[in-house]
Amino acid sequence: MELLIDNPKGKTTFIMAHGAGAFMDSKFMNEFAQAIAEQGNIKVVRFEFPYMQERRKTQRKRPPNAMKILVKTFYDVLRKLDEPYENIVVGGKSMGGRVASILSQELEDKGMNFKGVCVFGYPFHAIGKQITFPTPDDDKRVGSLIRNQTPMLICQGSRDNFGWFDEVDTYPLSDKIQYTWLDDGDHDFRPRVLSGLTQPQNWHTAQQSAIDFINNL
Repeated sequence: MELLIDNPKGKTTFIMAHGAGAFMDSKFMNEFAQAIAEQGNIKVVRFEFPYMQERRKTQRKRPPNAMKILVKTFYDVLRKLDEPYENIVVGGKSMGGRVASILSQELEDKGMNFKGVCVFGYPFHAIGKQITFPTPDDDKRVGSLIRNQTPMLICQGSRDNFGWFDEVDTYPLSDKIQYTWLDDGDHDFRPRVLSGLTQPQNWHTAQQSAIDFINNL
């Protein structure tokens, strides 16, 4: 498994997984990994899930693997790094962040805790659907967020179709989760032109929030 590592001497390791539709070296992943590594003195590790590795080889789109395989792949990265969990923050973009959250919860249940979890654009639900609480703890989308006891940061666009501010604000999720809301941002933190804001501004805000969160753990 190929890994991309920015700032290998960083004091904390942040394993950042890609979203469902983009490679580990997409523009978003490159800019966030490099900014967090360079400005935060953080070691950032990137990797690709099996379906994305196959897509890179064949140049044909493939759907994500089953969640069980995605979680196992993330765990394999941990084993390959062979670092103490208390020095590791896991997370990623969208689906990658969801996988990290599920893995964190599975290990937390076994008494093995990460230093933290950091997610950029959490997919709280599928587009066009909403969550009605109370929701069982084993809910596929937010079960890990209900039970979570590991410090977590979610950077989310305020009008993200996978979970917007007015909606997520009503969720009874763990009080260990903190949020950075990107003004008028969509799932990629892109604001509308009439807002007077720009995507680079929102990206910078999210990057700085992640740096501050990780360095203050």
